[in-house]
Amino acid sequence: MDLSFTPEEEAFRDQVRRFLAEHLPTGLSDKVAAGKRLSKADMEQWHALLNARGWLANHWPQAFGGPGWSPVEKFIFELECGLANAPRIVPFGVNMLGPVLIKYGTPQQQDYWLPRILDGRHWWCQGYSEPGAGSDLAAVKTSAVRDGDHYVVNGQKTWTTLGQHANMIFCLVRTDREAKPQEGISFLLIDMASPGVEVRPIITLEGEHEINEVFFTDVRVPVANRVGEEHKGWTCAKYLLTYERTNIAGVGLSMAALQRVKQLAAQRTRNGQPLLQEPQFAARLARVEIDLANMQTTNLRVIAAVAGGGAPGAESSMLKICGTQIRQELTALLRRAMGPEARLMLDDANAQALDAGPGFAANAAAQYFNNRKLSIFGGSNEIQKNIISKMILGL
Repeated sequence: MDLSFTPEEEAFRDQVRRFLAEHLPTGLSDKVAAGKRLSKADMEQWHALLNARGWLANHWPQAFGGPGWSPVEKFIFELECGLANAPRIVPFGVNMLGPVLIKYGTPQQQDYWLPRILDGRHWWCQGYSEPGAGSDLAAVKTSAVRDGDHYVVNGQKTWTTLGQHANMIFCLVRTDREAKPQEGISFLLIDMASPGVEVRPIITLEGEHEINEVFFTDVRVPVANRVGEEHKGWTCAKYLLTYERTNIAGVGLSMAALQRVKQLAAQRTRNGQPLLQEPQFAARLARVEIDLANMQTTNLRVIAAVAGGGAPGAESSMLKICGTQIRQELTALLRRAMGPEARLMLDDANAQALDAGPGFAANAAAQYFNNRKLSIFGGSNEIQKNIISKMILGL
């Protein structure tokens, strides 16, 4: 899947490649390539390296610390990071909250919170979903009752990714129980160290601690930590979700995964021939490669459409559906290529003995199981189809 860029864009691509070659720690890229879980220190290390280069918040306006890249340059950067097996930036502060603060925050909020996102003083997590409010996010029941200069928050959030590492959480809370669901919600920034905040782990199917439940019991939050108008947090919520869904697409990740599957399928054999030549496997691989090429084009169009500072619309739902299906199919093909060894976390020596390729040590079964969540979080793919049918098709 060769991409055509202008000479200036190719020069930028070379610049990104040099930066990755010189500054991406081998230990991090090896972990990413092997599908191993990154530690908090790993994620913080890459965050700090990008921030030092000025490339961390590459979609923020220059006035707020962004590098001023064009849409194509943003695409190139994400693509090359994926191909180099660079870690993905933890998205909650940089990719989700940052744009909301830039759009809806007060100057005082921007001056205070944005630098702390960039320098890593605040590790953010997302408090959207609740046990009774997942796909129907407007059904949130976590309450925030005004008490002078504070809100008193009570309730529960669930599926809170990396909440065990976070010191801050942005939350949707209900501030008006009598209003229509979308009209009675506010957007609050809550310190995780506040009395009354409790984080409980949820262990996922492959045995990892990635997500959590977060409970709030009489948690006092300054009114100054509300972003946007009281009862109008749904506007912030929708704006944030378009950035989340666009980010989920993961074109660079999928291209790196496609290369990995091709490499492995060329080395593994079935019935005396490379798996890459087995008709059913080859057909599935060709289909996902075509889908990925199409998504690249769509992703560029979406990025270009929001170059002026707007938010992607229903197109972000299209990217979310396509991107998650592609990533799930690639991990399914990887698991199929590994066969019975897919359940093992291999070291390099055993990986080479199994013809898995130099340095390849993927626990393919664990990746497969973990990625089943991709089509659910950020708004399930079924909900995204409803959004597309309403906003694009007018149904």
